[in-house]
Amino acid sequence: MTKNLIKKTLLLFVLLNLNFLAFSQMTESSKEVSHFNGSVAVTNNGISFIPTFTLGKPAVIFDLSMGKRLSFDPQFRFALEGKPWSFIFWWRYKLIKPDKFLFTMGAHPALAFSTVTISTDGGSKEIIMAQRYLAGELSLNYFLAKDISIGSYYLYAHCFEKDAPGNTHFLTFNATFSSINLTKQFFIRFNPQFYYLRIDENDGFYFSSSLTLARRNFPISISALINKTIQTSISASKDFVWNASLIYSFKHNYVKAQ
Repeated sequence: MTKNLIKKTLLLFVLLNLNFLAFSQMTESSKEVSHFNGSVAVTNNGISFIPTFTLGKPAVIFDLSMGKRLSFDPQFRFALEGKPWSFIFWWRYKLIKPDKFLFTMGAHPALAFSTVTISTDGGSKEIIMAQRYLAGELSLNYFLAKDISIGSYYLYAHCFEKDAPGNTHFLTFNATFSSINLTKQFFIRFNPQFYYLRIDENDGFYFSSSLTLARRNFPISISALINKTIQTSISASKDFVWNASLIYSFKHNYVKAQ
């Protein structure tokens, strides 16, 4: 991808964000609910949709979200033995059009960690190295029904380290079925998506899907994820990967007293 095309993509991203921000300022209510949500997931296989970020072994993932329409959504991911995997510090702004549409824009700095072996006078030792990233996202969802939506998502990430791929583009077309009843107490969430990934001059097409089994008013759920390569020139991609996760979630809402 040429530098000129990358510049045009970033310019379009900024213009869309400014447009959405102007719209949201006209519609935001002073009585919006604040939230503090989070989850802890333990998985047998740390997977990322960007193959170079995949851990490939058991991991624990901490997700938090706090705020109103503007939210801070940090994510901390570790290998199960305690080594850091990645830290992502999302800021997101929700731009809501009544009833049917949800627009979200976001940006984050991030650190991706890797363990490397270096030579020393006494032999060798392992050290943890961090790669620095800055990313932005746009998300659009259209609600066909209360618990069913379709949408698209775009992320651009830039790495500041010269020994790593510099530019990543990630574009998805997805669907969400957030509450498919099995019984009065149990339901499943189903999230299929097709996505396009470009890392510098290499690219590929993929399919992924997650399925979550949950019980109403109960904090623990079970989830499974699959990821299948359709066609790719990205060497780190695997043909098929999957994982299973045990998740503990909590959610609290707050309204400012008048």
